Amino acid sequence: MEDLSRAVLRDQLETNLLGTHELTTRIIPVMREQGAGRIVQNSSVLGFSALPYRGAYVCSKFALEGLTDTLRQELYGTGIHVSLLQPGPIASRFRENAYRAFRDNINAATSHHAVTYCALEARLAGEGPSAPFTLEADAVIRKLIHALESRRPKARYHITVPTHLFAALKRILSTRGMDRVLLRATRREREV
Repeated sequence: MEDLSRAVLRDQLETNLLGTHELTTRIIPVMREQGAGRIVQNSSVLGFSALPYRGAYVCSKFALEGLTDTLRQELYGTGIHVSLLQPGPIASRFRENAYRAFRDNINAATSHHAVTYCALEARLAGEGPSAPFTLEADAVIRKLIHALESRRPKARYHITVPTHLFAALKRILSTRGMDRVLLRATRREREV
């Protein structure tokens, strides 16, 4: 977080939070007029479980979760249902895009975290296998269809094993206990 500029953080919030909010507020009047609607926001396992060296993304997804929870409460009783999709690792170009953002926005050579950044860069640039428990996009589509078509859509749809696991652990562990689990889960990716 200490190496992120305000502009980088602002760009991430524009993309993952403010743009989503603007689109949502534009469609609510139409849904209100028709007496029904579905709003499905795409969050992440990182929308409720923070991992190191992903600060801008985590910040934007935590904020999206709060905005979506508030919106769901404000629209209660209107016939407009609001749901969150919470995927974890999904086969996509996420790692490639994260690597490009890292190279464009972080000066690893001058950072206190230079050694860790070296390991992170190797992981992001790697052609190796995806993260454990990575699912194909159709796993998200199945949950999206349920959120759109169910008579009683859920408020949250956990999609991958890490999402289910971290959600359960977050309910039973202390904050420090959860930190230990998350740091242990990401330890290897920070080792050179």
